Amino acid sequence: MVKYKLCAFADEADKALAGQIRAMQENGIEYLEMRGVNGINVAKLTAAEAKAAAAELKAGGIKVWSLGSPAGKTPITDPFDFEQEQFKRLLETADITGAKAIRLFSFYGTDGKAEYRDEVMERLSRFVELAKGSGVVLCHENEKGIYGDNAARCLEIHQAVPELKGVFDPANFVQCEQNTLEAWDLLEPYIYYGHIKDANKEGKVVPPGMGEGNLPTYLKRFFAKGCEVLTLEPHLTKFVGLSDLENGDVPQSVATWSFNSNREAFDYATNTLKKMLEEL
Repeated sequence: MVKYKLCAFADEADKALAGQIRAMQENGIEYLEMRGVNGINVAKLTAAEAKAAAAELKAGGIKVWSLGSPAGKTPITDPFDFEQEQFKRLLETADITGAKAIRLFSFYGTDGKAEYRDEVMERLSRFVELAKGSGVVLCHENEKGIYGDNAARCLEIHQAVPELKGVFDPANFVQCEQNTLEAWDLLEPYIYYGHIKDANKEGKVVPPGMGEGNLPTYLKRFFAKGCEVLTLEPHLTKFVGLSDLENGDVPQSVATWSFNSNREAFDYATNTLKKMLEEL
């Protein structure tokens, strides 16, 4: 039996924090990747809202592993002032909640073109500067449509901004026609934790292990490296906040599965992942 720490985007189970806590407790999940709290994106939480959420989570026995932030999910041609101010708020929320990491992205609108490379690296470096002394680990997530959407450009990012770690998302690589195992081999030295999300050949998200993400092999390599934390991100149904995450691509990216509720989809994805982990 492999040793792991299971984390989740519990806003996919319920937009209300109380419902998220209940879903995690009943599924034996101890760690939260905080993204949506009572329908509010984590980047928009006030200090008072963050403190209230932290207290509620503590009372429920849930720890915040990471902030599933939207940092870097804006067009590269937009002014950077908004991103910087938002990131300062995220750092405050991380401090309040005890989050160990913040996931971030490498900007839309680049089409992977070399002409945007320097600006991408400059902005990511600025995030690193802002986070200095916080104790928070910044983790770049491969995401379709951003500069770092394939393995080669993710490697560029880690080499140019070595303070950035990586969060590995198999489904996002599949959706960019990037072989996940080739991506792992290239990026393995930089990976800090992983997301559990899978996608089929058409790029639609499917339950863990049912797509082209090579999840069993990926997980064996993940644990062999000494990584422990896996964040479940089912994406099997539409949920509050999904449209903000998918850059207008929701109908194309979310597969049609028959679930009576978001909670049922969350439970199914959790059980599927646990069975996969038991078989490793």
